Amino acid sequence: MTIAPPEVIESLDAKVACDGGGGALGHPKVYYDLHTHGFIDCGYCDRRFVWMKHPAAPAILAGRPPVDHDEELTGRA
Repeated sequence: MTIAPPEVIESLDAKVACDGGGGALGHPKVYYDLHTHGFIDCGYCDRRFVWMKHPAAPAILAGRPPVDHDEELTGRA
């Protein structure tokens, strides 16, 4: 069973930053590069960032991200 990320952010840029929304509920600002997989889940708040120019973007948004065993980048085994 797959758990959906709490929020999906669609980006036209391959490089994104996340601070959890800022304020008291935020987290330290982290930067991610989406070139390799077309998406990444934030290591702090689990927001999913999807690079809309990546060929796999439609599949990622449909909940079928490409299979990858690089747990460090995707947070998935």
